[in-house]
Parts: sequence; structure tokens; C-alpha cells
Amino acid sequence: MQKKRVVITGMGVISPVGLTLEEHWNSLVEGKSGAGLITYFDTSRFDTKIAHQLKGFDPLNYMDRKTKQRNDPFVHYAIAAAEMAVKDSEINLEKINKERVGVIIGSGIGGMQTYHTQQEILYKEGGPEHISPLFVPMMISNIAAGIVSIRYGFKGPNWATISACTTSLNCIADAYMTLQLGYSDVMLAGGSEAVLCPMAVGGFNAMKALSTRNDEPTKASRPFDAKRDGFVMGEGAGILVLEELQHALNRGAKIYAELGGIGLSADAYHITAPAPGGEGAARCMKMAIEEAGLTINDVDYINAHGTSTELNDKNETEAIKNLFGERAYKINISSTKSMVGHLLGAAGAVEAITTVQTIMYDTIHPTINYEYPDPDCDLNYTPNVAVKKQVNVAISNNFGFGGHNGTILIKKYTE
Repeated sequence: MQKKRVVITGMGVISPVGLTLEEHWNSLVEGKSGAGLITYFDTSRFDTKIAHQLKGFDPLNYMDRKTKQRNDPFVHYAIAAAEMAVKDSEINLEKINKERVGVIIGSGIGGMQTYHTQQEILYKEGGPEHISPLFVPMMISNIAAGIVSIRYGFKGPNWATISACTTSLNCIADAYMTLQLGYSDVMLAGGSEAVLCPMAVGGFNAMKALSTRNDEPTKASRPFDAKRDGFVMGEGAGILVLEELQHALNRGAKIYAELGGIGLSADAYHITAPAPGGEGAARCMKMAIEEAGLTINDVDYINAHGTSTELNDKNETEAIKNLFGERAYKINISSTKSMVGHLLGAAGAVEAITTVQTIMYDTIHPTINYEYPDPDCDLNYTPNVAVKKQVNVAISNNFGFGGHNGTILIKKYTE
């Protein structure tokens, strides 16, 4: 059975550096950081007081007040990004066969803000009778996919993949395979995350994962830099419209790029630490390149997972060197997280969109805050300034707690 080709025909993103595709991309090219002091709650007792918050986002631009009140912020973000993506794709909602349109939208943690609020109600107001009847549907991680399908009447495959920081990359991979095998014609795929609340920040602080560079928020996320001290949390959403090629051509869709291959692997090593030498990461990069029928010599750019943690950056660098050999030093690499922070379950989709934009504009955004070289991280991370360069083939990496590894390969579309 010959697998079908899959193309990207629509995108929507809200990130800490932009509430539209254009604003997000322009901020990345200019090297702007979205970091600042947390304003959502009192951080006086927290080791980390900084994050990449969304700025200026108003859910009421995308939904009515009732919908806002009945959904967690992570669903607000997913609704907004999905609306942008559907509009961008120019799909005719009156003519398309909605039974052939599916939705896979994940979240690494789900309605954490709802959980935190309802937990306070349980203990402060004296009993379970005060818990909202909407608590469970507002909290569960699959609800964004459900809500988006309900809004548009999309009746194709519908679920949420949850794999920590690899979540939305896995959602894209699932959608890709669904289209390849002919189970649908169009898939909305991506992720959303909104976990900037005391429980989440406190939890990541407890495991010493977050940066505590509170006096310099915009310099705290510094992937591959020798003075990195942890990741900086972010929030937002990214949704892509993936489409079977012939279906896209039949309706005259604009095609941004082609999704050419995926690679998925497990470290089978540790609950949080990556496997030594980036062994699992190297395997999934290799798989994505091979599925696309390409070689390591074809890859022009790598959008790294690049979290700004000691182990991730070192191991991802080792994985790239182990797979690409000497060519590793010739490839431009950059970390979107240096500017938007770590969007956890939404990271993969936002970074996939960024990778598509890299190919569209033949421009590689920088890794900002790269000031002090680390002997263990000695590749070309496109430090601090964007680079104009033709990019025909790019890969994007995401790795998650539990040893989940994922790579997608995106390439310029050619007939």
C-alpha cells in the first residue's frame, strides 16, 4: 500500500512573543524574549518568579463569555489557535465532508489552573459539595480536541495524545499517520498549555528543573549556554492543518510545506533524565530522515528541543553529533525556547509552525542569550542574530519526561 503525501495548509499560533503567525515570527527573527515576572499569583515564597506569559490575549475575541467561563485557559488557547488555523487554511466549511476531518490536540498537563482553583475551593470552603460540576470536563487533557471538533462539527478521528513535552509533536505524528493511511482527508493537530499556577511552578521548582535567574527574566532561558540553570515555563498553543496532498490540490489550497517524515522512540532509561549520549534522540532523528527518503546531507536546519537545562542541551548536542558526524558542525541549529520559554505540551506544535516559517522565509531565527560557550555544546546554535539561508529540509525535535522522543521532518513542497 502506497502511503499518501501530507502537506501543511493552515497554521495558527499564540505564543508569549506573538498572538498571530506574523507577530510570532517577526519577534523570533528580531530575537525578542517573552519572559518577565509572573503576575498571575504571588510568587514571594517560590524559588522561581519568572515565566513567559501570554500578553494581551483576550479569550472573548474568539468565544462568548459562557464558553470562556466553562473552559480552562488551555482550551481558550486551543480554540484561538484552531480558529486561526482553519481561517488560514481557507477550508470551505459549507462544502467539506466533515466526517473526513479530524482533530488531535494534546496538552501535557491539561486544566492545571482549574485543578488548582477547585482544590482551593474543596479545602477552603469546607467540602466536596462546593466543587464545580464542570471540574472534570474542564480539567481533562483531551477536552480541547473535543471542544474544537464540536465547534466546527468535525466528525473524523478525534483524540488527544499525552506524552509530556513531546505531546503536540506526537499529535502531529498521529495526524500524519492517519492521513497517510487514508482514514481522513484533513486533520487539525497540535497542542495547548496553560499551567502558570502555583501547583505547577512549585512542582517544577521541587524537582530543580526551573531557572531561578529572577533578576534577569529575559536572559534566563539560555539554551546551550554554559551558564544555563533550568528552563523557563511558557504558555500558548499551536495548531496546524494537515491535509492529504490530492485533497489539498483538488480544492486549490495554498501549501506551506510538506510533512515528509516522523521518528518516534523511547529512551527506556529514566523518568526524567535523557539516555546518555542522546541515543534515543539520535534514533528518532534518523527515522524521520529515512522515512522521507533523504540522508543527513539533505538536512539544512534543526529546530532543537533546546530547553536550557544542563542534561537536555548536552544530550541533544551529542545526539546530533552522533548522527550527523562532521556535518553536525555545518548545520544551523536554534532553540525557539530561548524566546518563548518551554510551552511543555504545546512546544512541539509551536516549534513545528516555527520550522515551517523557517522554510517559508529561508531565515533561521537565533538562539538568544548564547554568551558563554559550553565545551559540551559546541555546534552552530545560530547565536543571538538571525541568519538568511536557504532551507529546503528541516527537522524539529521534542523530548519528554518518561523517555519520549519525537522528530518531524518538514520540507519545501515540490510537485
